[in-house]
Order: sequence, then structure tokens, then C-alpha cells
Amino acid sequence: MAKVFITGSADGLGRMAAELLVKEGHQVVLHARNKHRGQEAMAAVPGAETVVCGDLSSIAETKQVATAVNKLGKFDAVIHNAGVGYRERERINTADGLPHVFAVNSLAPYILTCLIQKPKRLIYLSSGLHREGDETLKDLEWKTRPWSGYNAYADSKLHDVILAFAMARKWPGVYSNAIEPGWVATKMGGPGAPDSLEEAPKTQVWLATSEDFEAMTTGRYFFHKKVRTFHPAAGRVDVQERFLKECERLSGVKFPI
Repeated sequence: MAKVFITGSADGLGRMAAELLVKEGHQVVLHARNKHRGQEAMAAVPGAETVVCGDLSSIAETKQVATAVNKLGKFDAVIHNAGVGYRERERINTADGLPHVFAVNSLAPYILTCLIQKPKRLIYLSSGLHREGDETLKDLEWKTRPWSGYNAYADSKLHDVILAFAMARKWPGVYSNAIEPGWVATKMGGPGAPDSLEEAPKTQVWLATSEDFEAMTTGRYFFHKKVRTFHPAAGRVDVQERFLKECERLSGVKFPI
């Protein structure tokens, strides 16, 4: 039995992954943005151990989430599932003055990775759109670029792959991978999404718990349990180091040695 924490598991793919894990007999801790959403999550996933609440758009609350998770002991796997979509037509600023998409999709996974006790496995949800992300990592705060919700989302999903591969390199004792669930009909994906919703949560569950040889790997990018090509910049050490330094600067959270 594995002990798994899943961010953004009040609905969508996070909740579906949680349901699969509980069904397989694993110990699951959910995450929701606030207490109301947390109550909904616990009601929707009978058998989940508990829920940790905190808004990942806030640096302070993200730190509190990490503290709460650590109080529950060490986890076998953390699935960084939480994310917001590409439909923000105007830049939405967080309380910390950061673009909402970047704060939730990019910076929060960095903070949680730094502050939660190292699990055995890390899984980061990306998207096929990451291939359109900006590898220069310039203007992460969108101060000079004209706002594009689509491009901000693509950038953030590239950041998730960069982070996954950086962890694979820096933490050789941890299996760290990124996945592409496909364009599926969740609240984020929309009703017309063409890929299989049923298949979408299975790869993250497999990577979090399976003893299959193919799952016990690191530094890979998966789609439906198969290795898939990724933006080549994600594998570059200089890009990884630049991203980690920028996240450290913006969050005030130092990357652990």
C-alpha cells in the first residue's frame, strides 16, 4: 500500500486519480483550495484519509500546505496535479503580484517540492502544449510581454516538465517524471475535448504506485504509460538551473541541497 498526496484533487483528474488509488487500496490524502472544497472532496472520494486545504495561488498558503502535509508523515508519492487553464483573457494578479497561471501551475509545485519531505516518487502533470512554451524563461512575471492566457499556460506546462527533470537529476533517489494526460473533457479541457477521459488519470496512478519496471524510472515524459518526446529545453541543465533560481527569487523559498 502506498501513501499518496494529490494536489488539486477536489475535482477533475486529481479526484479521478484519488478514486482509482483508493479503489486499489492505497492511502490517499486530498488537497483542496479551501475548507468548503475540502468537504466536497472528502464526500466525493469515500475512503480518502483526509484533506489538506490551501490556495496554491498564495505563496504563504502554499507553504502552509507543505507544513500540513509534513505533519502527516512521509509520503511514498506526491502527484502535482493542481492547475488552472488557458482561458484567462486578462492577466489575473495574485496577492503576491504574480500572474495567477504562473503562481498555481509553476511556482506552487516548486514550493511544495522544496518543502515537503522527499517522497519516493514525484509526478508532475504537464500538457502537450508545453512544446509551445518559452524556453528562454524571460519575463516569467509577464511584466513586459502582452498578456496571452494561452501562452502563459503553455509556458507553465513547460515549467512543470523542467521541474520534473531537474528533480530527476538532483535527487537520484527519487523517481521524478512528467506526464501528459491528454486533452480531455474536464472543467479545464471543455466538453469538446477529444481524448479519453477514462485513460487520463491512469498514468499518474501507475507512476505513483506500480512496481512495473517501466514505471520505476526517472526523468521521463509519459502519455498513457508510454514514453513520449518532449520540449528539448526541459532536459537542459542550464534551463533547469535558471528556472530553479527564478522560482527561488520569486517565492523566497531556497531549493534544498
